[in-house]
Amino acid sequence: MKGEEGPVQQPGWREAATRLLAALEAVLRALGATLLATLFLVVMAAVVRRYILGGGFVWSDELAIWLHVALIATGAPLAVTGALAMRLDVVVRLLPSGQRRLADALAGGIAVHGALVLALGGANVALLVGGTSTVLGLPEWLRFAVFALGGGLTALVLTLRAALDRGWRDALAALLLGACFYALAQLSTGLVLATPSLAAALLAGSGLLLGAPLPLALLAGVSIAGAFGGLLPEPAIVQNTVAGVSKFLLLAIPFFLWAGELLTSGGLAERLVRFAAALVGHRRAGLAQTALVSSVLFSGASGSSVANAAFGAKVMAPTLVARGYPPAHAAAIVAGVSMLDNIIPPSIAFLLLATATNLSVGSLLVGGFVAGGVLAVALAIGIHLTVRNVVDAAPKASPRERVSSLIGALPAIGLGVVVVIGIRFGVVTVTEASALAVTYALVACLLLRSLSGRGILAALRSTATEAAAIGLLIGASAPFAFLLALDRVSDVMAGLVTGLGGGPYAVMLLANLVLLVAGLFLDIGAAILLLAPLLLPVAVAAGLDPIQFGVILVVNLMIHGLTPPLGILVYVVSGIMRVPAGAVFRAVLPLLGVLLVALAVLSLGAAAWPSRAPSSLALWLKALF
Repeated sequence: MKGEEGPVQQPGWREAATRLLAALEAVLRALGATLLATLFLVVMAAVVRRYILGGGFVWSDELAIWLHVALIATGAPLAVTGALAMRLDVVVRLLPSGQRRLADALAGGIAVHGALVLALGGANVALLVGGTSTVLGLPEWLRFAVFALGGGLTALVLTLRAALDRGWRDALAALLLGACFYALAQLSTGLVLATPSLAAALLAGSGLLLGAPLPLALLAGVSIAGAFGGLLPEPAIVQNTVAGVSKFLLLAIPFFLWAGELLTSGGLAERLVRFAAALVGHRRAGLAQTALVSSVLFSGASGSSVANAAFGAKVMAPTLVARGYPPAHAAAIVAGVSMLDNIIPPSIAFLLLATATNLSVGSLLVGGFVAGGVLAVALAIGIHLTVRNVVDAAPKASPRERVSSLIGALPAIGLGVVVVIGIRFGVVTVTEASALAVTYALVACLLLRSLSGRGILAALRSTATEAAAIGLLIGASAPFAFLLALDRVSDVMAGLVTGLGGGPYAVMLLANLVLLVAGLFLDIGAAILLLAPLLLPVAVAAGLDPIQFGVILVVNLMIHGLTPPLGILVYVVSGIMRVPAGAVFRAVLPLLGVLLVALAVLSLGAAAWPSRAPSSLALWLKALF
């Protein structure tokens, strides 16, 4: 009988764990969707009160920030185990099975360590913090308690996921390693480093190479720095994390993501494709050029390169393959043109940059238009030169067909126009514009009857998870960036620049080299949040215009959406199309070449124009041409 009982116990345990994990994830998705919907209603109520009825709600901004914090905290368990976990598993997959198992355990331990920092550190801060919000009247400890809860649930979800994927012994090993790492971080080793951020970078980098989720690796790295003389105790880590996401500007990110999701789900994005085809479909490589123009148009409504890449992989890529494009080449075209979404406004990357550096969002939008135009021309040339053995030119559209497709695309085009003009001319704030974008997309889809209530809820759930992943990365980057500032790493960068001459060309060259190397190993968002505060003061001291430098920084890092080993845009497209990522990385090389040439043109133009002159579209065009 004992021999018969053994095989039955394991499936029973697995079934119970699967049910628990599925139920927990379903509750978290529903809670995230509810928080995002409530957040949207609060912001829209404030917009209506301010611009239609006059005046405003005193409590709306702070309540919106608190809801955003709760959205990130409750979505953290889904963010670190889902498709947007920002894991680098390329190195681990090359290891033999035995070494891969050890690497998985170490990565799991580092991830658990980061989750424990949120859980226990958040609980510690919640017990220490007193007082109430002057506007809401709520106790201040709630903001930290929700992160403590999110950290605890993250550790639980990580353990359950590891148990289902690799077995309960490996899951317990990772949990034990995480507890040991956490305990080590609380000790004083007696070894004091001149720059404790070096220890943080080493642990975070090791976690990244082993395949740990990047946000948790960053938190674990900052935590371990305390054992080597770091001046950021655990309560301060959590306080910095919460402060990093407690900014009203960041509320625009989930709203722009939701608007883009609604456009895609509601079929408005496909109308943009038809309009693009009417414009350029008759040219050489007409379908590939259509993908490029569609991406430019979609950029004005989405702001998310990942969303555009997913849309292109589902809509454009199958048509490209059917027209004779090799699958890897089709995937490379879709991934390459998708990088424009975070350059052409509205851009989530620019929102992150403005958050990290306090640069003007409106001025960054102007620079994004210029840079996006240069990059689009470069991609058009690259596509024209690389598509040789495919005949896909469609008959030239008649003027009536072009007008008809334009009218069909106007609802989607109008969204981008309203958002960008509203922000650029100060009619509304960025966050208000993003909420209006959601309203616009909802009304347009409902009027056109292209989206059902079920589709809206599905878009809401997926957006909440994606927004939580981005928000968690922003929060985890905040204490790491603060530690770099404490260690005066920017002074080291300035000294290196001085050694190269300290002029604008030297600074631009050094900055691009640093960003090109860092972008190979850092997520785009993390690289912006960590490196922009370090490089921008050096650039300004050298006479570079801060807006132009910020735009070039984003362009440089967005190119890394196409480079191994991270290459998030390549992985998104290859995953949906089921094409090996390695083949797509090889196929995208010609497009990478023209993008690097465009980056050099933009960099030379920025270095040639001093920061004494005001940043504007006309001045940058003058510098370039």
